[in-house]
Amino acid sequence: MPDRCEVLPGDSVVARRGGGLLWVDAPGSPALVAALHACLGVSGPGAERVLGAIAGQVATLGGSSASFALVLVDTAGGTGTGVALWCGKGQPAVDGVPVSGASVDGCTLATGFQLGQTLYVGPGQPVPSMPPGVAYDLIEGTVPGSGAMLQLAAAAHASSAAVPSSPAPSSFTAGSDAGFGSAGSSAYETPAPAAQEADGGEATAFWKPEPPAAPILRFDDGLVVTVDEDLVLGRRPDNHELVTAGTARPVPIADTQNVLSSAHAAIQRNGREVSLVDLGSLNGTHVAGPEATEWTQLEPGVAHPLSDGDRLLLGWTVITFEQVQD
Repeated sequence: MPDRCEVLPGDSVVARRGGGLLWVDAPGSPALVAALHACLGVSGPGAERVLGAIAGQVATLGGSSASFALVLVDTAGGTGTGVALWCGKGQPAVDGVPVSGASVDGCTLATGFQLGQTLYVGPGQPVPSMPPGVAYDLIEGTVPGSGAMLQLAAAAHASSAAVPSSPAPSSFTAGSDAGFGSAGSSAYETPAPAAQEADGGEATAFWKPEPPAAPILRFDDGLVVTVDEDLVLGRRPDNHELVTAGTARPVPIADTQNVLSSAHAAIQRNGREVSLVDLGSLNGTHVAGPEATEWTQLEPGVAHPLSDGDRLLLGWTVITFEQVQD
């Protein structure tokens, strides 16, 4: 089972990629969001230099009101240590204990701390007193949230290594992370020298090339779920056979009206094709095209191919399927 990520409801941004976990509250600062997002792909012993360079640009990129907390994981040699940068209300914590560091250009930078079993990023509340959030397996992607706690069942996965053959890209917004929106035309290239080798020949941090963007499900409450594997959606989908067999990821949906089944519907992938399947739900699963004015109820167990802009109706929850175009 992948590491479990619990996201607290909110209007800020939570993102995860590779070994990185990010919380950022910087409305109107797409350049800062893009720069921080790029750091999620950073790995290696030079990560602190990259984050130090970012810290020097925070005021320019995001203004003095920006708050964020970014933790990168370095598992080289099985050390399980982290590198963190935070500013404003942002504050990481390991096993409920806030991480401490040194001041760098108005931000705080910490290196080499042990990860423990849980990792939190967010506005700085003590982890034990935080309200419960929505738990799911966020392997890669972006969702809205006031903070996130990652349960580390095992040592975090190290990012795969590949030396870049070209300078840093002009935009760091990942296509699969639709919750960020557009990063605009602002490029951040200050950390690029960190892709070179450090003294003594030790390889330093670098950015990984972006993988092809996966489709997403955009919920009517703002939640964004990346369709990077089969999904089971419902009130309590964790016990469905597809989930327990490890072939699908559960996506729990809040249901205050008791109109959803425990495992209501499934999203299935077959190459580039994505289909919606009703799992024998009590109140049915409905779909409508982008311009349709009426809902069509699906026959249980029959796969319905989805197209960009299709709307899904599960109970009272409306979800829009978005297929990123090549």
